[in-house]
Amino acid sequence: MHTEAAPYARSSTLVLADLDSGPAGLTGPEAAERLARTGPNRLPDPPRTPTWLRFVHHFDDVLIYILLAAAVLKAIMGDWVDFSVILAVAVINALVGFIQEGQAERALDGLRTMLSLDAQVRRDGEWTVVPAEDLVPGDRVRVRSGDRVAADVRLVEATNLEVEESALTGESVAATKQTEPVAADAGLGDRTSMLYSGTLVAAGRGEGVVVATGAATEIGRIQALIAEVSPLDTPLTRQLAQLGKRLSVLILGMAAVMLVIGRLVHSFPLDELVSAAIGFAVAGVPEGLPALVTITLALGVQQMARRNAITRKLTAVEALGSVTTICSDKTGTLTRNEMTARSVVTTDGRYAVEGLGYDPAGTVTTADGVAVDLDAHPALRELVETVGACNDARVAPDAAGEWHVVGQPTEGALRVLAIKAGFADDDRDAARVAQVPFESSNKFSASLDRGPEGLVTHLVGAPDRLLDRCTQERDGAPLDRDRWEAVIDELGGQGLRVLAAAAGPGPARGDGTLELDDLEGLAFLGVVGIVDPPRPEATAAIADCHRAGIAVTMITGDHAGTAVAIARELGIVPDGEAAVLTGAELEAMTNEQLKARVQDVHVYARTSPEHKLRIVRALQAHGQVVAMTGDGVNDAPALTRADVGVAMGIKGTEATKEAAEIVLADDNFATIERAVEEGRRIYDNIRKSVVFLLPTNGAQSLVILVAVLAGLTLPLAPVQILWVNLVTAVTLSLALAYEPAEHGLMTRAPRPATEPVLSRSALAQVLWASLLIGGATLAVFEIERGYGVSAGIAQTSAVTMLALGQMAFLFSCRFLHASSLTVRVLRGNRVIWLACGALLVLQLVFAYAPFMHTWFQSAPIGWSSWGLSALFAVGVFLLAEAGKAVGRRRAAGRATAAASVGVAAGV
Repeated sequence: MHTEAAPYARSSTLVLADLDSGPAGLTGPEAAERLARTGPNRLPDPPRTPTWLRFVHHFDDVLIYILLAAAVLKAIMGDWVDFSVILAVAVINALVGFIQEGQAERALDGLRTMLSLDAQVRRDGEWTVVPAEDLVPGDRVRVRSGDRVAADVRLVEATNLEVEESALTGESVAATKQTEPVAADAGLGDRTSMLYSGTLVAAGRGEGVVVATGAATEIGRIQALIAEVSPLDTPLTRQLAQLGKRLSVLILGMAAVMLVIGRLVHSFPLDELVSAAIGFAVAGVPEGLPALVTITLALGVQQMARRNAITRKLTAVEALGSVTTICSDKTGTLTRNEMTARSVVTTDGRYAVEGLGYDPAGTVTTADGVAVDLDAHPALRELVETVGACNDARVAPDAAGEWHVVGQPTEGALRVLAIKAGFADDDRDAARVAQVPFESSNKFSASLDRGPEGLVTHLVGAPDRLLDRCTQERDGAPLDRDRWEAVIDELGGQGLRVLAAAAGPGPARGDGTLELDDLEGLAFLGVVGIVDPPRPEATAAIADCHRAGIAVTMITGDHAGTAVAIARELGIVPDGEAAVLTGAELEAMTNEQLKARVQDVHVYARTSPEHKLRIVRALQAHGQVVAMTGDGVNDAPALTRADVGVAMGIKGTEATKEAAEIVLADDNFATIERAVEEGRRIYDNIRKSVVFLLPTNGAQSLVILVAVLAGLTLPLAPVQILWVNLVTAVTLSLALAYEPAEHGLMTRAPRPATEPVLSRSALAQVLWASLLIGGATLAVFEIERGYGVSAGIAQTSAVTMLALGQMAFLFSCRFLHASSLTVRVLRGNRVIWLACGALLVLQLVFAYAPFMHTWFQSAPIGWSSWGLSALFAVGVFLLAEAGKAVGRRRAAGRATAAASVGVAAGV
C-alpha cells in the first residue's frame, strides 16, 4: 500500500487503487496468483498437544516423582509386588486427572464455526459464488440481508446496510454502515465503513472490496490473542504445588537422616535400611491427595450443573470460591440483549412502559402508575399508531414460549410498545400505500398509510432529523424545539436510546407515492426512550456479590453514557458521579497508569479485546482473582487470561464457550453468584479433607521413623502404607466432600489467593493428630508383638489401628473450628456413615482375603485385635477434641489481646 493508514480511514477509491482492484473486480488468474501468495481465507489450525503428552503431564508432580523413584528402587531390589502396587497407584492418579480434564481447549475451532461458507464475488466482470476460502484481498464482493460476511471488507456502496456486530463489539443494536471514511483512531464499533468477517448482515445490501482474509482479519487477530494468552494456575493449584514441594524436601531430608542413623547407630543391613527408607518416603507422600481433590471438585461440578453452571475445567470450581472481582460484559450478560421501550413523552404527558424484552406482556402507565386508555390519551394514541404503522418488525413466541423479534430490534421494541398500549395493526401491510425506507444519511423511515380519514404520513427516526422536518406540535401549536431537546438530553442521560415520531397528511397530489420532499411541515408527536434492559436477577446477584466482598466491573463495547446508566441501575456503581474509562482513554494510558486506576474504576466503555486483556492483567497485578464473563468473540481472549472465564450458554458464541472454564446454561448472572457460593463450600471441604488426610501420612512416617531410630521391627510395610492411604482417601476423605455449606459463607470476605491450604491452626491439628494416630499405631503393634503373635498379624493390627484412628479423626474434622463433642456430628451428612461402612468392609477384605495376604503381606486377626484398635481410636477422638479446645482458647486469647491493643491505640 502507498500509506500505512487503515482502510476504514481512507476513501474507497484509494483503497481500491492500493489493492489494484476496480469495479470489475479481479480476473481469474489474478485471484489465483493472490490466493497462492496470501493462502486460503481460513483461520490456521492451532497447535495441539498430543494425547500422550497430556497424559504424561499428570505425572509432573514432585510427590509423584518420589513415588516413581521408590518404585524404581523396589524393581532394582527385585520386590516386584511392591513395585507393581506403587506404580499402579501413580498410574491410577494420572488416569483420574486425565479423564476429568476432558478434551483439549477448542476455542479456535469455535471461531472457525463463525466463518461463512461461500461468498458472492465479481470475477472477470461477472458476479459469481465462490467458496469463502477462495477470497483474496482485492476481490469485489457484495452482501445482503441474512448473509454472513466472509472476510474483512472496505465498503464501496451501501444501501440501508445494517450489520449485527455484537459478537465483536458487544453492542446490542445493529451497526449502521456507510461508505465515508472515519477517523484513524476510531474504535472497532465506530468503523462504519468496514464489514468484518463473521458478522451478520441484518438489513440492506452493500458492496465492497476485500482488504483482509484468514489470519489477517479481525477474527484472526482475536485468534492470535487467544493463542498468546497463557491460562493461569488457580490458587488451589499453586498452593498444592507449594505444599508438595515442602513435603518433598521434608520427606527426603528425614529419609536421609534415617538412613544415616540406622546405618551408623543400629548397623541395619543395607537392604533393610533401603526398604525402610522407601517405606518412609511412601508413607510421607499423600498420593491420595490428587485423587481426593479431583473427586471433590468433580462432585462440586455435579452440584453446580444442577444449578445451571456447567464446568469445563475442574480447577475452576475452587477458583470461583476465591474470586475477588467479576469483570462482566454488559450486552446479553447483565442485560437481556433485547431492546425495550421504557419511557414515552408526548405533548400531553409522560408515560412509563412495563415489561422486559420482546414479550408483549405489560402495560403503558401514567406517571402515577395508572394504566392508560388510548381513548383518554389522544396524543399517546397518535404516537403509538405512528410507531406501529411505520414498522416492519413482528414479534412471536418460539416453541419454548420465548418471544423473539422478526426484523430490526429497534422496530421490534416499538412494535411491542404499540401492542402494550393496545394498538396492534395487523393489517398494516394492506393499509400501507408507500414508504421511504431507512437510509443512514437520513436516519429515519417513513410510510404513507390509508386511514379512516384518508392518507396519513408517519415518520420514525432520530429526534434531531425529525425536529428539522416539523413545524408544529400535534395540537397545531408552534414547535417548542428547546423543550424537546431538553427532554431528549434527559432521556439520553438515563442511558436510553431516543427515537422520535411525527405525522402529517399525505401528499396533496394524491398519486399514492411518497418522496423525501413530501416529508416537510409535519407535526411532532413525541419521543420514545429505548434500552437494552438489565436482568432483574442480575441486580440482586450483584448486591449479593458486594455483600460477599466481591467487586463487579462492567466492561462493554457500548457508549459511556449508556454503560454508566445501566451500571447505576444494576447497583455496580452508586448514584451520582461514577468513574468511567473509554477505550480511547485506555489506549492513551500506560500499563502503570492503568494499574494505578483499575481498582477505582468499575465501568469501561467502547473497549476492544486488547483493552479487556489489559484490564484483567492490571487487576491481577494487584493480587485480584478475576472472573471474566462474556458472550461474544471479543470476550474470548480475556476469558482465557482470567482466573475464571464464564461464558453465556444460550447467547454465547462457540468461541467464548470453548475459551471459558464455566458456561452458564441459563445465561443468568445470578448463577455466577450461586457458583461462587458453591466454590467456597467446595474449598472449605477440600481444606477439611486435607487436614483429615495428612495425619495418615504423618502417623505412618512417624511410626517408621521411630522404629528405625529406636532399632525396632518395622510396624508397616510400604505396600501396607499405600493401602491405608488409598482406602482412607477414597472412602473417609470423600465423605467430607458432601459437607453442607457453613453458616454465613457468603458474608465473609473472599479467601486471599496467597492463603495456604493449611493455616497455622490447621497445621497444629495435623501435627497433633499425627502424633496421636502414630503413637496409637506403635502402641498396638508393640502390644501385639508382646503377646507373641507373628509379624503379619501385628502389622495387620497396626494397619487396622491406622484405619480406625482415621475414622475417629474424621468426625473431629467435620467442625475444624468448633467442638465435635455434640450430637450434630452424627447428623447432616449421611455419606459419613456410608464411607465408614465401606472402610470397614475394605479392611475386612484386607485382613481375611487370601489374595490380599499375598499382595499386602496381611494376616487374619482376632476380635481382641479389633477391640484393642477400637479402644485406641476412641482415645484418638477425645484427645483430638482436647487439642482443638486448647487451640480455640489460644485463638480467643490472641483476639482479646489484639482488641485491647486496638482500644489502647484509639485512646
